[in-house]
Amino acid sequence: MEYSWRGLADKEFFDQPTLDLARSLLGMVIVHDHPLGWCAGRIVEVEMYQGPEDRAAHSYGGKITERTRVMYGPPGYAYVYFVYGMHYCLNVVSGPPGRPEAILIRALEPLQGIELMAQRRHIEIDGASLNLCRLTNGPAKLAQALGISQSEYGLALFDSRLLLYHDQDPLPSQDIAAGPRINVNYAGEAALYPWRFWVKDHPCVSVKGKVQKTKT
Repeated sequence: MEYSWRGLADKEFFDQPTLDLARSLLGMVIVHDHPLGWCAGRIVEVEMYQGPEDRAAHSYGGKITERTRVMYGPPGYAYVYFVYGMHYCLNVVSGPPGRPEAILIRALEPLQGIELMAQRRHIEIDGASLNLCRLTNGPAKLAQALGISQSEYGLALFDSRLLLYHDQDPLPSQDIAAGPRINVNYAGEAALYPWRFWVKDHPCVSVKGKVQKTKT
């Protein structure tokens, strides 16, 4: 299927340091060509997790498990995990092979497939931008809206039904905000690392992200 976005992210795009990739993902469009219909959203908030030394990362300590195995391979693949016994979350694998790093997609601006997103989220929409943001303003919400499940684990984000597209020039640094990650208080000093990035003043930044933003 052809989309109107500027261009598909190629494999080489993901081959950059996790910090750079996390910021580069902001403004990109993620498209899921699900059998029930395709949806798309623009990335407006992410969090980076930097491997075995990062106490907040699933790969902390460097032990390979079935859950984290894809993180130890090359970058540019989907790391999907199940949390709280009810939600999926979508991550972009980053870092070179053997270096298990990842970037959590925290919030999207809905672009296409709005009705299907709303149906999946059991939300009635009236077209107002802030109301639409309710579909995807959180990592579990956006995964549900896009139809992301364990079936998408390990998909190549440059060559599969789950794709990342460039749709605009990279955001200038003055349009990107940074702050501590969400829900990682257990991680000690790592909980304070400013490794969450978002598009300044965007209405679709996650609800928790907005709360924490006012505290920093």
